[in-house]
Amino acid sequence: MSTYTTKENGVVPSVCPLDCPDQCGLLLHKKDGKIIKVQGDPDHPVTQGNICNKVRNMPERLYDPKRLTTPLKRIGAKGSMEFEPISWDEAIDTITSKWKELVADEGPESILPYSFYGNMGILSAEGMDRRFFHRLGASRLDQTICSVAGSVGYRYTMGGGFGIDPMDTVHAKLFIFWGINAVSTNMHQVALAQKARKNGAKIIVIDVHKNRTGILADWFIPILPGTDSALALGIMNYLFENNLADMDFLKEYSTGYEELIEHVKQYDLHTVAAITGVSADDLKNLAHEYGTVSPSFIRIGNGLQHHDNGGMAVRTIACLPAVTGQWLKQGGGAIKSNSSYLSHNTAAVQRPDLLKNKNTRFINMNQIGSALLEAEPRISSLYVYNSNPVVVAPEGNKVRKGFEREDLFTVVHDLFLTETAAYADIVLPATSSFENTDFYTSYWHKHAHLQEPVIKPYGDSKSNPDVFRLLAEAMGFDDQAFKDSDEEMIEQAFEHPANPYVEDISLRSLKVRKFVKSKDIPLFSRRLSTPSGKIELYSKQMERDGYPPLPTYIPLPEDGEHPFLFVPGPNHNFLNSTFSNNDKHILLEKLPKVHLNTRDAADMGVEDGDLVRLWNDRGECQLHVAVGENVLPGVAVTMGLWADLPGTKQLVNSLTPDRIADMGGGATFFSGRISIEKISLGRKSCTKAGSGLKMMTEKM
Repeated sequence: MSTYTTKENGVVPSVCPLDCPDQCGLLLHKKDGKIIKVQGDPDHPVTQGNICNKVRNMPERLYDPKRLTTPLKRIGAKGSMEFEPISWDEAIDTITSKWKELVADEGPESILPYSFYGNMGILSAEGMDRRFFHRLGASRLDQTICSVAGSVGYRYTMGGGFGIDPMDTVHAKLFIFWGINAVSTNMHQVALAQKARKNGAKIIVIDVHKNRTGILADWFIPILPGTDSALALGIMNYLFENNLADMDFLKEYSTGYEELIEHVKQYDLHTVAAITGVSADDLKNLAHEYGTVSPSFIRIGNGLQHHDNGGMAVRTIACLPAVTGQWLKQGGGAIKSNSSYLSHNTAAVQRPDLLKNKNTRFINMNQIGSALLEAEPRISSLYVYNSNPVVVAPEGNKVRKGFEREDLFTVVHDLFLTETAAYADIVLPATSSFENTDFYTSYWHKHAHLQEPVIKPYGDSKSNPDVFRLLAEAMGFDDQAFKDSDEEMIEQAFEHPANPYVEDISLRSLKVRKFVKSKDIPLFSRRLSTPSGKIELYSKQMERDGYPPLPTYIPLPEDGEHPFLFVPGPNHNFLNSTFSNNDKHILLEKLPKVHLNTRDAADMGVEDGDLVRLWNDRGECQLHVAVGENVLPGVAVTMGLWADLPGTKQLVNSLTPDRIADMGGGATFFSGRISIEKISLGRKSCTKAGSGLKMMTEKM
């Protein structure tokens, strides 16, 4: 059990728990034992006192009257929101009694945990919970909904989540934000870019939608969804043809450059223009700038990897800094993720040795709807925490149908009665991060952070580690692993000689300084973690794994006859479904909208603000239209995960495919197709929609 600070009034240091690369240092202002204000910590070396609206408004979320205070038991139909309060003793007994029956009758694999990073604390997301479900022998969740496809692709090229120190990017003279709305999702990288711009740097944004980041760019380049690898290959071809490649760097630090030079000749300017929607002139100018301006830096975003070809797209873009030799220039190179610098001893924290059956099945979290409806042997119980799959998982209608199963025993541990909790048999109240002991590792900057409890648990809420300790005791698990305290688990995490970058980080150093940076070891002063120890432009490992060994453009698969390419991106004031139930954040976002090109809107007789129906074979939505030139013809972009409210149809994941991406089992949220019509005109008004895209693709 964590012990919170006894300081009732004053200012307490903390860290933002949200799934965001910036992972800001915070100062929490307390009055009478409550947090009344959240500020950025000016002493944090990276975030330097600047924070976003999401965490600034956190007190309203912490003390929202809708927040859960006690365990609940369902007394009505699933989805009816009819519950009654129960004690923790009854909740734990109900859960473990059911699980003991299932283990005896159907085996432990009939039970499945479903979680992600609604709280980025390592102990909350992948600590005592993993120990418990390993010991139980439950089915394993393949946690692939976010960044895995791109991480695998980047690893084939660079050996792991290694990029440059973001603080060095202030020295860049050319910034490329590629597939990332950084203003909304990586604000401190934008601040560094702005500083660089004051010293003469140029900011280029490549994306499918001219969002807030595109608006601040010196040059915004719109691109058709799923064609990013073709654009990168076209840039490489231009660089080699025009002697703008750094051959000395390639010879010393890479493998496969000779094969790459021949391979990219097929990606000439006009071929790539027809594929991407980027004109040949723009492609030429982009490639020339990238080849002649130095240092140049690419921030590779998450959006790219949410396609069927997402892993290959990131793998391909990751080759560009090698071609120009930018890695050796201060401020040059790329960042997709820097998570490998802070990798800790996951085996010590998660204890996979407790799992007796090493062949225990994996269930891909992107296909939870299909798994609940079709898996054999069946899933008979779900335990959901740190996630809201009814809103965030693809094929949303299928997901809800799975959760509606009367024979599915579901437990949800959360701060609120979420859309997923509506289908639960037992709901458990969760603590916020500010009520827990935990540690955090950024996946963008290079600092680890300690969180110690700042306030008392809200009502009768409990942390994830404490709940799993209770469940372990009730199941009769007497292993020492379930007796370890939170602080002991943090000590175990940083006993990790395999990663020299974290040798200065420990529980003790974190207690002294709150945030500690990984050791500064130049990336190219040692072998990379690729098989060759170098940047792999030609990857024999990819060939063995069944992929093209050289970066390659692979078109998106067919997704029905619907005319629009559909990209459901994030918005500014929600973080996935987090904050989407908080009144202030809803007010800030106003309405869920779909962005359409002026040409497509005219074809359908749609005007700005009209209500339209979006649909495909998976489901439908009704959203208002934003008309303009922020997307290419034939592209439809929405922003944010808005749950269905009474009388609305606005859950965009009702439309998204649950296909698996090319690498790592990743999601394909951005590879779907839809039709659109103006609701007031009936259902035959979309016949001309997407004509702009049709004209483009006919050139391919």
